[in-house]
Amino acid sequence: MKLGFLYAGQGSQHPGMGADLYRTFDAFRAVLDSAEVDFDLKKVSFEDPDGILNQTRYTQPCMVAFAAGLTAVLRQEGIEPAVAAGLSLGEYSALHAAGVFDAATAVKLVAFRGRAMEEAAAGRESAMMAVLNLDRAPLQACCDEASDLGCVVIANYNCPGQLVIGGEKAAVEKATALAKEKGARRCLPLKVSGPFHTPLMAPAGDALRSYFQGVDFAQPQIDVIFNCLGDVKDDSVTIQDLLVRQVQSSVFMEDSIRKMAAMGVDGIVEIGPGKALAGFVKKTVPEMPVISVETVEDVEALKAWIKER
Repeated sequence: MKLGFLYAGQGSQHPGMGADLYRTFDAFRAVLDSAEVDFDLKKVSFEDPDGILNQTRYTQPCMVAFAAGLTAVLRQEGIEPAVAAGLSLGEYSALHAAGVFDAATAVKLVAFRGRAMEEAAAGRESAMMAVLNLDRAPLQACCDEASDLGCVVIANYNCPGQLVIGGEKAAVEKATALAKEKGARRCLPLKVSGPFHTPLMAPAGDALRSYFQGVDFAQPQIDVIFNCLGDVKDDSVTIQDLLVRQVQSSVFMEDSIRKMAAMGVDGIVEIGPGKALAGFVKKTVPEMPVISVETVEDVEALKAWIKER
């Protein structure tokens, strides 16, 4: 069975994620035990006693360690992707699954990325807003009209009927009001700590460019669909360049899901926590089989799901 792996992004984290996997699977334990970060990653992931899991600098390494550990578990079960992608942060997990860097390196990279994103967002009056049931073109027109108050762009093209705008707070608020006038069904503020995937994150992109100079990137062993392209890359651009662009430009998740389907996968596996991406798949390519995997029980369900096909 030709599988596409789709890795969850920031926002789906929750205390307790991975605790049952850690108790059950040696492969999962090995990944989390080898994570080199400046905090107790397992305590934050499993218990979060100080309430810091939702802070970007902690969220990102915890999420990627979880994803890499679960990927290792599935690999031991003989379940591997033919193509991979991820939502924002999840792109690093997809690259790890493709063999571009090992799990320990992936965790270090996103620990740096999380700090750089927090620093880029510090002191800014920013906002992000999910806009439901408004097409791309009219929402882009809203952003264009509101840009007289500052930066506002479509940051995420998640799936049909769900777009996210982000930028400076006043501009986002104006674009939101215009979107409602144009027929948006709902506009929901997102609880995030910065204007992610907007030009305001350029300082984080600059920091990543410098950091990547000291990191070895191997050739991917499977196809990876990149956020800022909604497609696989060609030889005209490097992975490093795309990761620098990714942090400060739009995420084309709907396009990425359509591309994965067009590449002939028989099913898509969401590597959690959460089931948000499975929802995007169902709205984008409803005929595509999709399953979410987060727990020990989910691993067993995935094995049965594959056998049935």
